[in-house]
Amino acid sequence: MTVSSYVVANERQYPVPKTCAIVICLDGCEPAYLDVALGEGLMPHLKKLLEAGSESLAHSVIPSFTNPNNMSIATGRPPNVHGICGNYLYEPETGKEVMMNEVRFLRAPTVFSAFYDAGAKVAVITAKDKLRALLGAGLQFDDDRAICFSSEKADQTSLSENGIENASAFMGRPVPEVYSADLSEFVFAAGVKLLKDWAPDIMYLSTTDYVQHKFAPNEKGAKDFYMMFDQYLAELDSFGAAIVITADHGMKPKHNADASPAVIYIQDILDQWLGKKAARVILPITDPYVVHHGALGSFATAYLPKGCDRADIIARLAALPEMLVVLSKEDAVKQYELPSDRIGDIVLISTENMTIGTSANRHDLAALKEPLRSHGGLTEQEVPFIINRKIELPKAPNLRNFDALYYALQAAAQ
Repeated sequence: MTVSSYVVANERQYPVPKTCAIVICLDGCEPAYLDVALGEGLMPHLKKLLEAGSESLAHSVIPSFTNPNNMSIATGRPPNVHGICGNYLYEPETGKEVMMNEVRFLRAPTVFSAFYDAGAKVAVITAKDKLRALLGAGLQFDDDRAICFSSEKADQTSLSENGIENASAFMGRPVPEVYSADLSEFVFAAGVKLLKDWAPDIMYLSTTDYVQHKFAPNEKGAKDFYMMFDQYLAELDSFGAAIVITADHGMKPKHNADASPAVIYIQDILDQWLGKKAARVILPITDPYVVHHGALGSFATAYLPKGCDRADIIARLAALPEMLVVLSKEDAVKQYELPSDRIGDIVLISTENMTIGTSANRHDLAALKEPLRSHGGLTEQEVPFIINRKIELPKAPNLRNFDALYYALQAAAQ
């Protein structure tokens, strides 16, 4: 790199690394997953790393969904800076509900692009392709200093679009099934191979939460996943890289005693109060991977009709036992650092074991084979924050998951 001591991204100074700085975002990693795996001796390398390094708990951004938190980690800032406040949004100017995957929605440069511009080699590997374009924003792929691809479409990569030709062939691995732990394992394996063969200065590895949606921390599928991760962690650590492990959000059970999804259908309620389709409820968890969660999470926003008594609607919704928090747009923007033009008139957050739906007839829950586990609210905001170096870390809520790159680069600069 050509800079002297630090790189500035979004008004924050990041130290220039002397060794590779790696951030691993374990999608949906509720702290209990690591507690169980460590307690049963399934993660011996993580145990060693914890003894030699540092750990704390951090807070994710709200809503505690994948896109907002990955982009907060990538930019080092909350959603009111980078603009990504969900996987899905309503555009009042077009009257359309759309996925928030396109680079046009991003309002701040990533730390990856800032370091790339300063001369660094950057590798970004994500499990689902829905994040790939956002994470790779600002990177150029014509000088062998940037690689960015997803496991999901690893066989479709090119030098011009991803910095690598056919990543699946490069890895010697077939493209994994999207609903599998293999999709995340591909990310870890790619990280090891790139660290060995390509020597990036900064690397970001982001997984999928398929396992965490499907299995509770004490179930075999979860234990197998973290045991697998520990083996790759040992390989990554053996190269002398500075590694931060965190998560985009936690995960909680959201089902009734009979294993049916625990859900309150807010669109149906508002239809009864205000008239059919007078209000519009948006679920920012919505993405193309409905097998994970059936578009049911713990955060929603609603656009209300002009002239309605918003304070009355907030009070009535807040009185429902399924609701933890109901706020006006203005209060939500201030409290959760959200972009005001991308949320509705009110914000709703459900209780720990409850999700929010639109209308009962709009959710196809046939694909949910196990009792629902999901996220999005305040009860999934606490996530692990682990680094394989001795560094003094603050505690949540002062420590945020989007501090991960700062601490990884700080450790890599020592």
